[in-house]
Amino acid sequence: MTPPSPPPLLRRAPLARAVSLGLWAAVLLQGSLDGRLDLLLRAAFHPLVTIAGALLLGLALLQLAIAFGVGCRRDPLRREGPWERTGRSQGLMLLVTAALAVLVMAVPPAPSFADLASQRPRDETADGELSFVLPPAQRTLTDWVRLLRSQPDPRLFDGDPVRISGFVLPVPGDTPQIARLLVRCCLADATPVGLPVRWPEQDPPPRADQWLAIEGTMALGRQPGGAGAERLEVVPRRIRPIPRPARPLEP
Repeated sequence: MTPPSPPPLLRRAPLARAVSLGLWAAVLLQGSLDGRLDLLLRAAFHPLVTIAGALLLGLALLQLAIAFGVGCRRDPLRREGPWERTGRSQGLMLLVTAALAVLVMAVPPAPSFADLASQRPRDETADGELSFVLPPAQRTLTDWVRLLRSQPDPRLFDGDPVRISGFVLPVPGDTPQIARLLVRCCLADATPVGLPVRWPEQDPPPRADQWLAIEGTMALGRQPGGAGAERLEVVPRRIRPIPRPARPLEP
């Protein structure tokens, strides 16, 4: 008994490929326009995604032209070759690929930076010497981390004003830190950096992954555990919740 033939749409491989390529082109171009890439990829690489989306769109249009025989003469007696039709397995794969593209467009990414940071090793690279040091109130969280690594004596910065923002990162055996993710390319190579915070005792503990802006001062504290080594902690004077920044990843 001969198995039933696949639907006409799945017998037209170029048309199926055009739909799949067109949808993924739309995913890349949409991400370039609506800011989704800022949650996943460093800004320097955004043009590559836009170019890739344009190339996929061009390939989709080429497959569409092939499917409808635009610009070519076709012998009605010639049978379709393997590149002009698709079997059940290939047709199913193209449909699944297209469905995934639609799902990616419909559901925006919402990564949990705290969960991601807890699974990654800390960034322990230190700049030997900083060529330029901003005034205390103008330093970002990342600036503070790099400065403290280049000048490890915490007493040098005791009492300096602080104005930073980041997400709340739980730390085992310590109070939650205010943190950022550093990326060289994308979330795949992200590493967390953070500063300890002396949270107000009367307030409820901050929620993991919550974004906060903190104004206060640097003060000497003690490392958790028995070592008792000194460290700098952020002593907040004002804490306010903020929405996640449009570009939360830092180089």
